Amino acid sequence: MQLGMIGLGRMGGNIVRRLMKHGHSTVVYDKDPKAIAAIAADGAVGAGTLVDFVNKLEKPRTVWVMLPAGKITEATIDELAKLMQTGDVIIDGGNTFWQDDVRRGKALKQHGIHYLDVGTSGGVWGIDRGYCMMIGGDKAVVDRLDPIFAALAPGIGDIPKTRGRDGRDPRIEQGYIHAGPVGAGHFVKMVHNGIEYGLMQAYAEGFDILKNANIEALPPDHRFDLDIADIAEVWRRGSVIPSWLLDLISSALAENHALDEYSGFVEDSGEGRWTVNAAIDEAVPAEVLTAALYARFRSRKEHTFAEKILSAMRAGFGGHKEPAQHPDPARPNAPDIVKPKA
Repeated sequence: MQLGMIGLGRMGGNIVRRLMKHGHSTVVYDKDPKAIAAIAADGAVGAGTLVDFVNKLEKPRTVWVMLPAGKITEATIDELAKLMQTGDVIIDGGNTFWQDDVRRGKALKQHGIHYLDVGTSGGVWGIDRGYCMMIGGDKAVVDRLDPIFAALAPGIGDIPKTRGRDGRDPRIEQGYIHAGPVGAGHFVKMVHNGIEYGLMQAYAEGFDILKNANIEALPPDHRFDLDIADIAEVWRRGSVIPSWLLDLISSALAENHALDEYSGFVEDSGEGRWTVNAAIDEAVPAEVLTAALYARFRSRKEHTFAEKILSAMRAGFGGHKEPAQHPDPARPNAPDIVKPKA
């Protein structure tokens, strides 16, 4: 199949490359001509303008937008809508607020354009590991584009099958799900990222306790000079708390056990805030996820080793870099997104 990709950053570029590895054709566009040239050298068809990009796509067109959530995604989809036709599909694969998806889906439907929201997890490793995808939209459109999603998904791999799942949708075990109508994909991904905050915070606090086990405030016979890099590694093997996040911690500590290259200033990209807001709307207690979000706010005023662990994980799975100059901690750091009630 053919897919058009707008946005060739850490995720978009690798999605295109993984699709081409599986025999799909791609047309690409980015505001940076160098990004277009680099991926065109790998076999993609580059486009110099958005109009050129749309014209190079076969009908019915399928365009995947992989841009930062907020104004740039909103503006790009608005412009695309003017260029595309009945039966075409726009996919938003970024971390968009799900209520924006609901609004966009309704607006595009009036013009006969289909809209899918695809929560995409896999980070910079997805080109090799594959991407776990949570998809919202009309079933017929999702099914038609299944070859695209199947190529991007990680596949069943060596994960044992879960008992009692006979007769269920086999795509789930391949690593992607049609979660429901428009908005459902990003809603599920939002909660996924909220949980991620909690898991990361638990690891971070645990390793901070381990690192401080030899402070002078403790009685001498209660102090332990622990090798936290080795502890991270041994926990990966047979314990009940292994995960990809722990893999990233172990790798970071093996390279530099003090994590000197990280300041501990931890940003949030919005999903944690939205998850807490959803919990409030649903009257669901979410103590751990809320505390994890607030810990990131606090990290912008004072830094601990726990925050360095968080920064190392974020760099590991998403290529996130700490800002060269830290902004005012009182300023909101979530994307500037309109949040209408659906």
